[in-house]
Amino acid sequence: MDGELIIELKELQFFSYHGLYREEKKVGGEFAVNVAVKFIAPETKISNVDETVNYVRLYEIVKEEMNQPTDLLETVAQTITEKIHQQFSKVTEVKIRIEKKNPPIINFPGSIAVVFEKTF
Repeated sequence: MDGELIIELKELQFFSYHGLYREEKKVGGEFAVNVAVKFIAPETKISNVDETVNYVRLYEIVKEEMNQPTDLLETVAQTITEKIHQQFSKVTEVKIRIEKKNPPIINFPGSIAVVFEKTF
């Protein structure tokens, strides 16, 4: 049963108050978050949640940080990564993507995203 497992949370939707500008902090905005965590699979089949990475707890970590207004998405991504590794020491890699759906850029037709990857 050797191998690596990846747990993914995709397209988590949040209304948050991240940003450098006063208006962003006041009116907030829509964000989407994707998180992937990699860990070494145990030698036997996984039979309970303690042998894996609990995706409910992953979501709680992301939600907690997305609800904490922060100037930079880079900071949010790094903090989430740190907290995931603190909670789940078996995690060997985290990749997180935070997308700001409507950035405060005049006539900007798209979105922006920060992607952070860390190997432990």
